[in-house]
Amino acid sequence: MSIQTLDIEKLKEVTGNKYELLVIMAKRARQIAAQEKLELDEKLQYFEGFEDDDEFSFNEEQEQISKAFEKLPHATRRAIAEMENDEIYYRKPEVD
Repeated sequence: MSIQTLDIEKLKEVTGNKYELLVIMAKRARQIAAQEKLELDEKLQYFEGFEDDDEFSFNEEQEQISKAFEKLPHATRRAIAEMENDEIYYRKPEVD
């Protein structure tokens, strides 16, 4: 995967401040990562409590689920894409 540069100056037009922009994208990336972890845990939790009779097929299924989540774009990359597409809702508490 190659390194891709960001035009921070262009993106900062949304917030007016590049530091706020970075904080917003970082918080969104953490939200995405936390949501992914919850989804993965829910899917893998299904396999808990089964007998060891068919352990091999369960291991394969768990591995497939894990690999599918690994193929997803990184949370940071998705947060940047959301910011570029103006899909992130944010607010400033002192203004509200």
